[in-house]
Amino acid sequence: MGDKAIKSARRVFEILEYFDRERRPLGLKQITGALGYPLSSGSALLKSIVAQGYLDYDKSNRTYFPTMRIAALGGWVHDALFGGGNVSRLMEHLHTVTGETVILATQSDLHAQYVHVIHSAEPLQVQAPPGARRPLAKSGMGWLLLSARSDKEIEVLRRRINAEPDQQPKLTSAELMERVNAARGRGYVFSKHTVSEGAGIIASLIPGGPFGRTFAIGLGGPVSRLERKEAMILREIRAGVARFMD
Repeated sequence: MGDKAIKSARRVFEILEYFDRERRPLGLKQITGALGYPLSSGSALLKSIVAQGYLDYDKSNRTYFPTMRIAALGGWVHDALFGGGNVSRLMEHLHTVTGETVILATQSDLHAQYVHVIHSAEPLQVQAPPGARRPLAKSGMGWLLLSARSDKEIEVLRRRINAEPDQQPKLTSAELMERVNAARGRGYVFSKHTVSEGAGIIASLIPGGPFGRTFAIGLGGPVSRLERKEAMILREIRAGVARFMD
């Protein structure tokens, strides 16, 4: 696939994600201005999405809005991930009792990807929308997800990560396994200032992921607040997993 096609595909998803954030009809200049697209190429792309049936165009107001085809397209994903409702109930429970942002993550190639997020009333210093990705070997969620894999699998992933052109400095097996083994020994991860200064996450693996995949659940917030609440958060995660996931 050429660079132009890749760029166009990326922009389609950026437009749809922008609608998800704004949740209202938007005009051409609003969309292109917010996303930094040239008017001409932005207009052509929007017309193409309209032609495919994923956006409606209101000619009188000159605004675009997603169609129900968007909702139907991914409707099955929620049921596939949360069909029994156990994970959803666990996340809602943890959000209610702790007041923190609750994040469900799984491995996506060389990243830990946020599958579902329930935000706290107080926003995180770093945005954590569903779909956000964190480096598998350089994040708390990543170390935790790696801890469920064999040492041999982790070494294969480490070599792949080191082969990435932007991976500097290269990861040694010793430093990665130190993080992974710490997660194995404690049974959870408390990552502090790892992705962003001042922000952290307390996370644990959860059993019974759909399609044989490994999932982790974490509570994110300012490190200082998480440190004060660490014992309570761990207690609630463990009690919640026993209550909703067994």
